[in-house]
Amino acid sequence: MKFGLRYASLGRYSNGPAAVELAQAAEAAGFESIWTVEHVVVPNRYQSRYPYSPSGRMGSGLEDYPIPDPLIWLAYVASATRTIKLGTAILILPQRNPVVTAKAVATLDHLAGGGRVQLGIGVGWLAEEFAALGLPFADRGPRTDEYVAAMRALWSQECATFKGRFISFDQVFCRPLPPERRIPIIVGGDTPAAARRAGRLGDGYFPARTPSPGLLDEMRRAAETAGRDPKAIEITVAAPADPAEIEGLARQGIARVAVPISNAAGLPAQVKTPDDVLRYGKDVIARFR
Repeated sequence: MKFGLRYASLGRYSNGPAAVELAQAAEAAGFESIWTVEHVVVPNRYQSRYPYSPSGRMGSGLEDYPIPDPLIWLAYVASATRTIKLGTAILILPQRNPVVTAKAVATLDHLAGGGRVQLGIGVGWLAEEFAALGLPFADRGPRTDEYVAAMRALWSQECATFKGRFISFDQVFCRPLPPERRIPIIVGGDTPAAARRAGRLGDGYFPARTPSPGLLDEMRRAAETAGRDPKAIEITVAAPADPAEIEGLARQGIARVAVPISNAAGLPAQVKTPDDVLRYGKDVIARFR
């Protein structure tokens, strides 16, 4: 079982020294990965319903809350760590230019030494945020699928060409390439559409909460329909509050549990400080080494 630290860029850890202290503690404690979140803007008094809370509001309902750019935050902590993987959970891909994003992600992985970036992506739920960015909301699903294919072309081809409905380029060099010529794409979301997307094109699947068996079955069916091996898709779930349940998740084929360090996204924080993170490593992670 792998252990990730999620919501790591929020709250006090949006500040540089605190972010570094947290990331170094996570690495020392045996966490395999550290995960950020993304919202470019949060419109005041938004009406879209947050899908992970009965109230329909994000976390504690706060709108004026520091949410650093995930890639810049990860670049900052990458320079102060050596091995911990750097994850986004998630990057709202249809809000971004895929060529610029491919370049930024490849640069991060290159500077971090290669094989460290895990690009978690989602389609987004906050329509008012898309409006503020001047982007369409309705077609975000097909744009996400196409953007993934375009980014993979830029990462894998020497001189990349891609022709799509939303983005096209012909014979372009995008350097630096990721050292492994790929970046794992982790699809986030608790909807059947997200599960199917993970099955069709994801290297991993990261539901925001503990998924139902039906949701994982949806992912596996989509993988089989696409001619892929469902077992090759790495599944990440929310860490249970009771660590005794982790062994059961491992027997179900779950590869990683993500431990929240902030209440802001709606899950209770299981650790809050770097000292808590180190204790979690000794008390829980050490059992699974």
